[in-house]
Amino acid sequence: MARTPLLQLTDIALTFGGDPVFDGLSLVVQPGDRIALVGRNGSGKSTLMKVMAGLVEPDRGEVVAGPGVSVGYMEQDPDLSGFDTLGDFAAHALEPGEMYKVERAGEGLKFDPDRKVATASGGERRRAALARLMAEAPGLMLLDEPTNHLDIQAIGWLEDELQQTRSAFVLISHDRAFLRALTRATLWVDRGEVRRQDKGFGAFEGWRDTVWEEEDMQRHKLNRKIKAEARWAVEGISARRKRNQGRVRALQDLRKQRADQITRQGTAAMALDAGPKSGRKVMEAKGVSKAFGDVQIVTDFTLTVQRGDRIALVGPNGVGKTTLLNMLIGREEPDSGTIKLGTNLEVALFDQARAQLDGDMSLWDSLTGDPEMRVSGKADQVLVRGQPKHVVGYLKEFLFDEAQARAPVRSLSGGEKARLLLARIMARPSNVLVLDEPTNDLDVETLDLLQELLGTYDGTVILVSHDRDFLDRVAATTIAMEGDGRATVYAGGWSDYVAQRGMDDFAGSVVASKKTAARPKAEKAVKSGLSFTEKHRLEALPGELARLEAEIGKLEGLLADPDLFTREPVKFNKATQALVERQEKLSAAEEEWLILAEKAEA
Repeated sequence: MARTPLLQLTDIALTFGGDPVFDGLSLVVQPGDRIALVGRNGSGKSTLMKVMAGLVEPDRGEVVAGPGVSVGYMEQDPDLSGFDTLGDFAAHALEPGEMYKVERAGEGLKFDPDRKVATASGGERRRAALARLMAEAPGLMLLDEPTNHLDIQAIGWLEDELQQTRSAFVLISHDRAFLRALTRATLWVDRGEVRRQDKGFGAFEGWRDTVWEEEDMQRHKLNRKIKAEARWAVEGISARRKRNQGRVRALQDLRKQRADQITRQGTAAMALDAGPKSGRKVMEAKGVSKAFGDVQIVTDFTLTVQRGDRIALVGPNGVGKTTLLNMLIGREEPDSGTIKLGTNLEVALFDQARAQLDGDMSLWDSLTGDPEMRVSGKADQVLVRGQPKHVVGYLKEFLFDEAQARAPVRSLSGGEKARLLLARIMARPSNVLVLDEPTNDLDVETLDLLQELLGTYDGTVILVSHDRDFLDRVAATTIAMEGDGRATVYAGGWSDYVAQRGMDDFAGSVVASKKTAARPKAEKAVKSGLSFTEKHRLEALPGELARLEAEIGKLEGLLADPDLFTREPVKFNKATQALVERQEKLSAAEEEWLILAEKAEA
């Protein structure tokens, strides 16, 4: 017997004054569905979710909920006007006596129901909206980036709740570990089309790459056919008095077919310039303590950061991660102990609150108004890693179109604001990158690129994140802030920290698990000698060594020309400098390989 759909969209068309967002879109959500809704930033994911929630009226088509089906929506920027406290908002649709549901969700999500709406932060408002949805438990839940502003323990609570719920849900999230754990189907929004695969997010990237490969092959075949038909049309004129009008029309149809193809959006052209090298010792903290009133942030904390380290700070919200971060880079003083910064440091900061961005400024002014990016006498250019570039051209490298250049920053989505901030910090050379919650709102492709850049960045990275997948891919050292001033240093990323502590993935409030199964896992991590990140680095180093050796060989061949200095002195100097840099990198990479290989054998 066929099941009655919870929600059905039929022939949906939607346009916001320009190209269609959707045209002819149809999809069905069935009982029990657990769907990941994925796509590039700006592709229309949140818009589609608002259409499903009935908050955006399509230009054409129908949105029909099943009989008696309730649809609940958690949006990114909830409207709490008219409510005195967060608890009043969260309990609005509940029956009298059901306030315990909000209190339970509040405990898991770490928000205070008695907090006044007028004084609540954006993160607290979002947590209240999520608590409201979880307390109401509608038949279909629509969740737009629910893990933003949640710490790892709150994400764990939400993950457990969603695994146990009987409700169907559609989920937008940048947190790949969260999506992999929860979803059994995937909706992919891509250039106005929505594709469905009845497999969870874990299978998405392989599916996406296969679709793109097939598209490239079809586009290549179409281009070859157009060239062949065009050659026939031109060369055949002299041999025939009259064209075959049918083939001419077919050629026109082929050209129209190619014009109708929407080229997929490229990856942001992000790049990092490590600038001049810092000293080998970047920062050193000895016996550092810090408290705010009765709340102890760290007690007798000691850490040495060497050039090239990849360090992550993890822990619950409010435990003091950003405070410790600010102390390490000299923006805040400890109560006791010392922090010494190394020589020649150039720090680039990606702040959690995006405070470096002024919502009332345009994207154009946000770049040209930055003193470090301003080009004297050139109002339409910015300085990017020492070279002038047109503002619009640089914005396009970060996937902004020309029309957005004069738009206010406040009109951007969360992911777009993150990309704009990355554009600012990546324009200037740095040798220390400080990233406070960089993954919020970024799409999968941009996250992949950011991780790749951090892997090859010839500087030091210190980051705060609640994204377990990102931590595993980037961090080589994890500082776990566990409350009451405890800050413990562990080798590796999140999974390595969990294994060494003998915990399950979330461990409640970071309390060691009593499960016996966890102990062998921890022993295995110690015996292996290498962290998750170090294993990947050891596998990648042979390829990097081969590349550097090949580049050195080319440069040595170029410099072997005895007349090069006389003929092209600038080229000679650049080649000489490049050779010295490559030789230094090769020496450092060989040293790193030896250390990791010895550690693996041990």
